[in-house]
Amino acid sequence: MLPAEDCTLVIRSINSYDALIILIKIPMCFLVCDGTFFPSLCKEMSDVVGFFNKHAQRLLEVHLASGFHKCFIWLKGKSHGSHAALIQEGRDLVTYALINAIAMRKILKKYDKIHYSKQGQAFKSQAQSKHIEILQSPWLCELMAFHVNLRDTNSKMKKAPALFEGCSLILNDGKPSLSCELFDSIKLDIDLTCSICLDPVFDPVSLTCGHIFCCMCACKAASVTIVDGLKAANPKEKCPICREAGVYEGAVHLEELHILLNRSCPEYWEERRKTEKTERIQEAKEHWESQCRLFMGI
Repeated sequence: MLPAEDCTLVIRSINSYDALIILIKIPMCFLVCDGTFFPSLCKEMSDVVGFFNKHAQRLLEVHLASGFHKCFIWLKGKSHGSHAALIQEGRDLVTYALINAIAMRKILKKYDKIHYSKQGQAFKSQAQSKHIEILQSPWLCELMAFHVNLRDTNSKMKKAPALFEGCSLILNDGKPSLSCELFDSIKLDIDLTCSICLDPVFDPVSLTCGHIFCCMCACKAASVTIVDGLKAANPKEKCPICREAGVYEGAVHLEELHILLNRSCPEYWEERRKTEKTERIQEAKEHWESQCRLFMGI
């Protein structure tokens, strides 16, 4: 048992990562009154999400690379150079995310129970607004799509360890969603219908608030052209769903999800690709015509 005067909470990273051990040790008498508990927890959650995002992004970069680029990445030591190694690293990352998500829930639940406090609920909302809730990371969505892509395209992977148990793409009346049942009663359901065009997301992007849209739809919502891209959006532009500002600059293109939806909805994808190609060419033409007029002072 812990000494009565101290409360020590420890979250350890999984074995394949040796960089991160979260240790919070706060005197019990100061947990409520001096406000150090929640700022400390916030910092540790930020570190966990940063670590997860960085490694998931690197892993998926290796998987999506081809030809010379993949060889270059291997030479830089960013991969063990095998499919099995990618699967194992992805599995470790998923385990890492789940362990930390569960630990955070239990820490907050225990804190509220001991101190009869409702600050835990407020902290959850704050964590979501700061984008440090690990289950909301767009890279977790990408790992889910990565898992389904590998499982569906390579029969040998059925014998390999899976990243997720019960993870699948569900099509309900043409409306896709990613569903995944995780241990400790955690279930993720990600709606893949764009809230702007009301069709399955095409060339999907996730804003920093976690909402997913078609890239072109997101550009229209942010009042930028597809040529300029979302990084050119004004920081005051808001998400069409949650109305949070400043969510476009850090948008993530969900390449694995794009591949998955392309494979699962081929007819729709081909039709949408032709339509978007025409729109993108027209936008690019108008953009460069305006740039030429600006340059010539017309």
